Amino acid sequence: MRKLTGEQVLVRIFFGESERWHAQPLSHALLERLRREGFAGATVFRGIAGFGANSILHTSHLLELSEDLPVIVEIVDTEAMVAKLEPILDEMLGEGLVTMEKVKVLRYGE
Repeated sequence: MRKLTGEQVLVRIFFGESERWHAQPLSHALLERLRREGFAGATVFRGIAGFGANSILHTSHLLELSEDLPVIVEIVDTEAMVAKLEPILDEMLGEGLVTMEKVKVLRYGE
């Protein structure tokens, strides 16, 4: 297990749950790839509503059930590992938004 402390980088990747990578949901494929590449960890969040660059509203509201709810993958890791992320995203991510910011890791471990 890798240990993270101090200043690290938080990456957020936003895309729709209908995005696929080789017939697999992109969120699952991306998590598996990040694990294989040795990233410290990643978490997938499924949103209940959102819109992106095209301004189309996607919502989980019963009357307007969307098949393309927003998904966010968050990764916290070192700058060196985050630098390895860009070619992975170039390969796997079609449409979406990627943000990065510095964060202070107070505690990381089991």
